Amino acid sequence: MTTIEQTRNPSLLGNVVLLQRLEGLAALGLGVAAYVWLGQSWLVFALLFFVPDLFMLGYLRSPRIGAISYNLVHTYTAPALVALSGLMLGPIAYGIAAIWTAHIGADRMLGYGLKFETGFEHTHMGRIGKARRKS
Repeated sequence: MTTIEQTRNPSLLGNVVLLQRLEGLAALGLGVAAYVWLGQSWLVFALLFFVPDLFMLGYLRSPRIGAISYNLVHTYTAPALVALSGLMLGPIAYGIAAIWTAHIGADRMLGYGLKFETGFEHTHMGRIGKARRKS
């Protein structure tokens, strides 16, 4: 059974989604804790927190482009690379990575997973929105 078939039947996902939501909560907490420790501006945090969601605009072009652009900025790889660049760029990179990690964590905690090319509402954590209500 493929992952997309599993998302059609939420019961097949079972406790996996709960674990991913708890992971999201942990990432959100760690991102915020790191930001507190860095002592950077909360105004900057508020301004940058939703920037990754701008990549949903790819859906205006097509579901495929939307899924690719959304997924590129909603994996922990990118903020990890930004944090690593902090070794050369300094604390601002750590702050951006902390905000980005917190954002991804919040999304996962709320059940917004990585997107399939079949549409925004089909995620690796199951269906969301109208698609969830239909199933």
